[in-house]
Amino acid sequence: ADKVEFRIYNSMSQQKEVFKPRVPGKVGMYVCGVTAYDLSHIGHARAAVSFDLLYRYLQHLGYEVTYVRNFTDIDDKIIRRANELGEDPVTLSSFCREYIVEMEALQCLHPSHQPRVTDHMEQIKDMITGIIKNDCAYEVDGDVFFKVDKSPNYGRLSGQKLESNRSGERVAVDSRKRNPADFALWKAAKPGEPSWDSPWGPGRPGWHIECSAMSAHYLTFKFDIHGGGIDLIFPHHENEIAQSHAACQESFVSYWMHNGHLTNNNEKMSKSLGNFFTIREITERYHPLALRHFFISANYRSPLNYTVGQLNSAPEALFYLYQTLQDCEDALRTFQEGSPTEQSGKIARIDPTAQSCIADLRKDFENKLSDDLNTSHILSGAFQEALRCMNSLMNRLKKKLQRQQQKSVIQSLIELEKEVKEVLDILGLLSPDHYSKVLQQLKVKALQRAGLAEDDVSRRI
Repeated sequence: ADKVEFRIYNSMSQQKEVFKPRVPGKVGMYVCGVTAYDLSHIGHARAAVSFDLLYRYLQHLGYEVTYVRNFTDIDDKIIRRANELGEDPVTLSSFCREYIVEMEALQCLHPSHQPRVTDHMEQIKDMITGIIKNDCAYEVDGDVFFKVDKSPNYGRLSGQKLESNRSGERVAVDSRKRNPADFALWKAAKPGEPSWDSPWGPGRPGWHIECSAMSAHYLTFKFDIHGGGIDLIFPHHENEIAQSHAACQESFVSYWMHNGHLTNNNEKMSKSLGNFFTIREITERYHPLALRHFFISANYRSPLNYTVGQLNSAPEALFYLYQTLQDCEDALRTFQEGSPTEQSGKIARIDPTAQSCIADLRKDFENKLSDDLNTSHILSGAFQEALRCMNSLMNRLKKKLQRQQQKSVIQSLIELEKEVKEVLDILGLLSPDHYSKVLQQLKVKALQRAGLAEDDVSRRI
């Protein structure tokens, strides 16, 4: 079957473009992951869910996807945090394991590769050596800096001009730089910091070079999609483009994709501002699928403002749809002895209303997801109509029907349930647990938020 024309917003061209992979049927995708120095917050979770949805949808379209999402496990912030805790910076990698557990709870599929910086020092050093050889970097006292003057297209992704290049979150001003905008590829070792041997002396990599080296290692210098949070456009992704091109002139990413900020009172949620909630804090009070549902309620590029009211509506919506699926399963179980086929083996005809609901749901779902993963109203409209149709058919089953009508209703429910489950599966909202277990978990979380136990509710009733 012909593939759907999938359009995605390319941050480089600042417009939606039809997605065409470099190699037909295959997609290479790199997403900047977390810096593992503490528990991850729900802003990190939003980024992960956004690109997990992309990963799932590309697979749904039939592509073979190589998805790489890295861990930065050595960095200024990690060293600073380790010193505060009196720990070895390398041991803070336990936060990588915690992140993986949290991603599983949010039903984010495992990427094809989850590389860590500390496991790829040779690739990083080799890339820096190549950049120096191409006269695009210079060494000063064991530090290596990239020459931004050697990158004529610098600023093309972000629209930033060289003269307005701020030092960046993780780049200190250094008088030894030939241009204030030059950035570190390698940092000379400081007392008490982890270091690795290199041609320029012991040290560790700068922040930007890590992703260039790891993406090239797993996907080559030419690949389809590079993703991350919108805050990474400058300087991180701008610097990645410059240094990757300096290492290999053929370097090219076809589509740059960036998810919008998660905000708290309309201010970007971040650890540095202290206005964040960890994933663990939220999933202690809400089912992880409710958090995922909350993220999907907005297009991935739009800013999403965190409010308790909005988050509270997610478990309510989940409860309704899981209750509908549970009721459908119960209704069909009653008729398991029978079969929706005639003696001749013919499948019973589906109810015209159900057939229309299925067609509308399929069309609505594909139209929205193929339009730059537009999930903002994907679980309303045709999806809600499909759930209403299921409930209506279940009510019909309770009445006395002719055998053929009964078979038609049963077959209609089977087909509707299948379609609804496929939508939920692609969105990552279909739990591997049984419907009844999810419903029970949602009830328990709701009671916890209300400060009640099930016994309290029973007594009040």
